[in-house]
Amino acid sequence: MSQESQTGPTIRGTGVVAGLAYGVARWVGRAEQAVVGGVDPTGVPDAEASAELSTGGTTDGAPEGTPPDDEQLERDRERFVAAATTVAGRLDQRASLATGVSAEVLAANAVLARDRGWAKAVVKELKKGLGVEAATIAATETFVVMFTRVGGRQAERITDLRDICARVVAELRGLPEPGIPEFDEPGVLLADDLAPADTAGLDPAMVLGIVIERGGPTSHTAIIARQLGIPCVVAAAGLTSVADGARVLVDAGAGTVTVDPDEESALEAAAADRRLRDLAAGWTGPAVLADGHAVSLLANVQDAAGAEVAATGPAGGIGLFRTELAFLDRPTEPSVDEQAELYARVLASFPDAKVVTRTLDAGSDKPLAFAGMAEEDNPALGVRGIRVDLIDRGLLDRQLDALAEAGRRVGGAHSSPWVMAPMISTVDEARDFGGRCRERGLTPGIMVEVPSVAVAVDRFLPHVDFLSIGTNDLTQYVMAADRMSSDLAALTDPWQPAVLRLIRSVAEAAGRAPGGRTVPVGVCGEAAADPHLACVLLGLGVSSLSVATAALPFVGAALGEVTLERCRQLAALALDCDTAREARAAVMAGSA
Repeated sequence: MSQESQTGPTIRGTGVVAGLAYGVARWVGRAEQAVVGGVDPTGVPDAEASAELSTGGTTDGAPEGTPPDDEQLERDRERFVAAATTVAGRLDQRASLATGVSAEVLAANAVLARDRGWAKAVVKELKKGLGVEAATIAATETFVVMFTRVGGRQAERITDLRDICARVVAELRGLPEPGIPEFDEPGVLLADDLAPADTAGLDPAMVLGIVIERGGPTSHTAIIARQLGIPCVVAAAGLTSVADGARVLVDAGAGTVTVDPDEESALEAAAADRRLRDLAAGWTGPAVLADGHAVSLLANVQDAAGAEVAATGPAGGIGLFRTELAFLDRPTEPSVDEQAELYARVLASFPDAKVVTRTLDAGSDKPLAFAGMAEEDNPALGVRGIRVDLIDRGLLDRQLDALAEAGRRVGGAHSSPWVMAPMISTVDEARDFGGRCRERGLTPGIMVEVPSVAVAVDRFLPHVDFLSIGTNDLTQYVMAADRMSSDLAALTDPWQPAVLRLIRSVAEAAGRAPGGRTVPVGVCGEAAADPHLACVLLGLGVSSLSVATAALPFVGAALGEVTLERCRQLAALALDCDTAREARAAVMAGSA
């Protein structure tokens, strides 16, 4: 690659984890390219590669395309199943050692590796005469085409599925698993995209920053990078112009990547950012603004182990317990007693603090085998969250029974557990959910994710005791943009002024609820984990923030540097902008 391309204009993307990183750029190749020669950028083998792989796994020397006999078919099927099971086991092991979202996505990918539909598709390709390796790739690509057509959250699974395919093919060939290259010195990782299995295993001491050409603000890579506290830029168009080994300065707050910058200036900027990170490292809570105003800063967790880890740190409680993630690998619905035991462990991890449990947000990218949901053309707009009631009303009732039982077992502050429903869209849904909760002595709340709730929130308030804004989905639905599309990353940025204006209107309405009540409004989406945006959210009237456990110190330290009045001023700056980029820049400048 020419020197001219290395010193070209600054590359712009969407910053998703604020911070600066300066170091040598290291590229990671596409997993399928590393495993299978001759794979084009779409991941589809070319003719030469297909010919090479067509006899992979066969032993009878049959010509390409010759259907195998039953014995050969069974041998190849068993080879695939064994390889996929091995890969799934490795992912399960990594998930058991990880926490937070890292554990969540690794466990979900292990389930994907064991998917029976994938295995059936491989057998279908084997019957055409393909070798087991080529059949694995071909079957994967049929799902890629299907997920691409469906779009939405299903499209998010394409990177995951191709990564799993590459790992299975490597296992079939007896090769090491593909993954992140070794870093000889701390540097910046560049990629067209990253699989969750790789992102979850990154060492923040060596990987100072992440820049990917695709992805979006709520992609798995972005979420895990945020949990690890690694500065990250996604949707960086033109990233391929950066050569491996070039020195780069990543300003993830501004969403820029500067190639071969002035070294002295870059080192000074990185040092200043490191001081801020050191401040966060020394923050132990509780969350208090510079004027003494207390802030409810909570943790997002996915299971009891995550809750217990959060309890050892500065979290003031749990603002989002994602219950469905504990059951992804369950073929059948857990009993009420099994659920109650799990919920009781989570509640007991914070015996004197608030714990908010979200009911099953099944569907879309989190399918549950026991929920009885069919494949949908557009799952992000389909049967998910509270809408599972349309299929099996008893599923939610049993979960609420289990949560009520957990509250009785733990008692104390949790005698009336807080519980919220996802994907509420109508007043009737809110009324029904609130009634079912109160019948069991539970404290009902709803997620504000669907615009119909945000624009008419005053009609929902009489039926609930709290609100929690899910900024990931709210932004997607407000901007009519697939949150997993790298091409639309600028639209799905939670800094979008339209989204911020809706959040303000929700908070204002909650402050004057019927009956003279003030209904608490929290934010549990990824927006709350951005320290600068967290200040803005408080200025908009939000009363609590819930973030990944690893992000707590960064947010808490930032809040300690501002007053509530300053948060309101920063919010006003953001609201007075027309684009997400302008809003972010205005607040960053105002915070300097």
